[in-house]
Amino acid sequence: MDRDQCYTTEEPQLETSTDITTFSEITQSDEEENEIEIANSVPPDNENPETVGLPDTSEALSPHSSMTTKELQEYWGNEKRRYRQVRLLFEIPSARIVEQHFSKYVMYKVIVIQTGSFDVNKSVIERRYSDFEKLHKNLLEDFSEEMEDVTFPKKTLTGNFTEEIINERKLAFKDYLRIMYSMKYVRRSKKFIDFFVRPELEEGYGCLRGGQYAKALEILVQAIALQEKLTKHNPLLIVSTLCAIVVCHKDLENPRSAYEYGEKALLRLQLRTSHKYYTALLETMITLAYELGKDFVSLQKKLEEIKAKRHQAKVFTLKELAVREYVH
Repeated sequence: MDRDQCYTTEEPQLETSTDITTFSEITQSDEEENEIEIANSVPPDNENPETVGLPDTSEALSPHSSMTTKELQEYWGNEKRRYRQVRLLFEIPSARIVEQHFSKYVMYKVIVIQTGSFDVNKSVIERRYSDFEKLHKNLLEDFSEEMEDVTFPKKTLTGNFTEEIINERKLAFKDYLRIMYSMKYVRRSKKFIDFFVRPELEEGYGCLRGGQYAKALEILVQAIALQEKLTKHNPLLIVSTLCAIVVCHKDLENPRSAYEYGEKALLRLQLRTSHKYYTALLETMITLAYELGKDFVSLQKKLEEIKAKRHQAKVFTLKELAVREYVH
């Protein structure tokens, strides 16, 4: 079992809600309580990016910096000491009954809140019973021993749309997410993270491929806020989404916003120059920097250095890379 594998358009419908609003906070062991989910230093480029994280900060060391590896390690070490432990709370305050031509089901509103002084916005998604059920089955494939005592609400033949059953499931799903998140390997797994962000990312990338950049941007900006909360252990996992947002802003002729998100992506790739997005991102940032009257010479030097080390027959553009993500 590989435990280190980490990383809707809605129609107006009948809505069923109740007065039950509860938060689910993670209870962790002493070891987990003392854990700060960021790395002591930035690791070398040859380590597995799926298992290594960088501190996530937007007030940053400039991507154009010429700091040595030792200086970078000291910088991130200082950043680590500024961080408090990150935990997530899950709330399922309401549900709505959706009736379509040949189906009827319940959509549960899931709110994810980051504790401490980090979170300014709640992340809100909607999932139905079958989504939770699929998550449970997927996690059992990798974490059957850890989930030995975990219970999952069973399907019922009748009464699925009664207020009583809906309220019971709201509480059960909230508690289920709390328990799953309390397990380190589970919360860092791709399957757990995908439950929260994949449907929205698929929709956002689909809009991008269709040239609907404004709609794609709206979806991706909301999705990345939740993605960041779930990937504090490895901020490299959001690089592709950051680059997709760069593409959207660039095509919408918002160069300043595109450059801002590009800087965030470059920061995460500082010592990951072999990453598939790095060269294409540099090329885009050079164009944006020139357009905005910013320093592009240092970026150009980095690009020349990378190209001198590699002999690639084909270099994809940032947009060409982005449209290849989340293709079924």
